[in-house]
Amino acid sequence: MSSLKIYKDKDSEATVISNHFIDDYMKDANDAQLKVYLYLLRMMSANRATSISDIADLFNHTEKDVMRALKYWEKTHLIALDFDESKNLSGIHLLDPDKKEPGKQAPSANVLSFIQKNNAEEEQATKKIPEVTREAEVVKEIFEPEIEKPSYNADQLRAFQKNDEISELLFIAEQYMNKPLSNQDMKTILFFYDKLQFSSDLIDYLIQYCVEKEKRDFRYIEKVALGWHKEGITSPKQAMTYAKKYDKNINTIMKALGKASTPSPKELEYITRWTKSFGFALDIITEACDRTTLAVQNHRFEYCDVILEKWYEKQVKNKQDIKALDENYNRTKQSQTSTTKNTNNKFNQFAANDYDFQALEKEILSN
Repeated sequence: MSSLKIYKDKDSEATVISNHFIDDYMKDANDAQLKVYLYLLRMMSANRATSISDIADLFNHTEKDVMRALKYWEKTHLIALDFDESKNLSGIHLLDPDKKEPGKQAPSANVLSFIQKNNAEEEQATKKIPEVTREAEVVKEIFEPEIEKPSYNADQLRAFQKNDEISELLFIAEQYMNKPLSNQDMKTILFFYDKLQFSSDLIDYLIQYCVEKEKRDFRYIEKVALGWHKEGITSPKQAMTYAKKYDKNINTIMKALGKASTPSPKELEYITRWTKSFGFALDIITEACDRTTLAVQNHRFEYCDVILEKWYEKQVKNKQDIKALDENYNRTKQSQTSTTKNTNNKFNQFAANDYDFQALEKEILSN
């Protein structure tokens, strides 16, 4: 496989990483993607040649893994890939993240490029390489990600079942599904393990994740698995991060609170408390979010949590219950206004504001 080389003005003993990359791109990339990108920067700084196979060997990845990482960075417009007529990778252009906003193409004048090293030896070697090279096959699989599902025969199934790890995995899957697995179900799980190269821990999390979403159809589970495989997910931690990032309810709540970023672990704790512990539907939570954004600019998760906790204590089940609480609060406030307006007694003021969510919430947040 041909080498790729970067040309630069002078050598450096340091690799410079843009703060813009750290702030806006690093948080969404998985380990393999980060390793590949940082290594490309390293090669640029050292003015060294490299290749897909070299990168794969260095990080103990497959060439497919490296190509998937490159395709990921191409989608974010941090690199551009060039291919020759035989679909061989001929150039990798590192685009400057400081010259653009995430998701927008940088001007070509700001391109740093890895270009294919051309010399007499490589030109001679190229003549001996078939038109469709191994690299071209890898690229084709990335562009055409459909993976053929093997048809395991009875002997192969028995051989797999002798593997203690697979045997335990099939047992766990039956517990999640709450039914015996069919031969087709077992073949699908073996497809994850054998063809997609999922670890048993990742398959365990995959099935658990789908069952929690009340999706027990293996055709659905297979689609999720193929999606994770395409994204280069190799561990339950990566899958969990990916799932949380794209969970529609989480995204809706984050947007309702004026947040555009991926939720932090603490923010996820709040969201889980509202959806799981309190058991509120999304419309109840977004109503609390709307009231929060109108009331405060900071500490919005804490503020919203106070509202939802009060509603939980008042056994709110739907928006009609919220409306009833609001009406009751307004009646109480009006009836107590005449009692409290001419007195400075602190106890009476507190009693009058017993249903004043804003006053209570501000008091809590100020502590």
